[in-house]
Amino acid sequence: MWNHKTPGIPDEEFERTEDVPITKEEARVIQISKARLSEGNLVYDIGCGSGSITVEAGIQIGKTGKIYAIDMDPKAIDLTRKNLGKFGIANVELILADAKQKISELPQADAIFVGGTGGDTKDIVTLCNSKLKSGGRIVIGVILIETLYAVLDVIYKLGFSDVDIIQVTISKSKKTSTGTMMLARNPVTIISATKT
Repeated sequence: MWNHKTPGIPDEEFERTEDVPITKEEARVIQISKARLSEGNLVYDIGCGSGSITVEAGIQIGKTGKIYAIDMDPKAIDLTRKNLGKFGIANVELILADAKQKISELPQADAIFVGGTGGDTKDIVTLCNSKLKSGGRIVIGVILIETLYAVLDVIYKLGFSDVDIIQVTISKSKKTSTGTMMLARNPVTIISATKT
């Protein structure tokens, strides 16, 4: 289906529904690159939504890696399962649960993606700190300013290093009857850091 190792699967290639969010293609590419994944890594995708990060990470870590994709919405888990099947990604364990109640049960991770947490991002980052290997990477995508503030506060308090904060505003072209216009998407702030 996707014959490339580079991230950037077009959004329209994923199975989608209106009520389950997707990390858009360009923001996803940046998040995958900020995680610095390698073959054989163990990864969490917390708030997996449609599974776009899970699929892209699965390609990066190969068959020897493992992903734990967690979401509390059954529709998200179902959609992630469909997308995993569509792209032939088999190294994923899907977990339907509140991440705060499951993180402690998971093995140590090389990289953790956090998004779509329903307002618990700060608490989830705190829990992830004990599950991330030394030198491991955490990547958090946020939209709300309040979430950004809370996440940065906890990242600094926990002593993460190499903290990188970027805000991405993407515009995508759309054909109209008279030409091509650019439509802006919501800005996304991506925080990435290394556990020391």
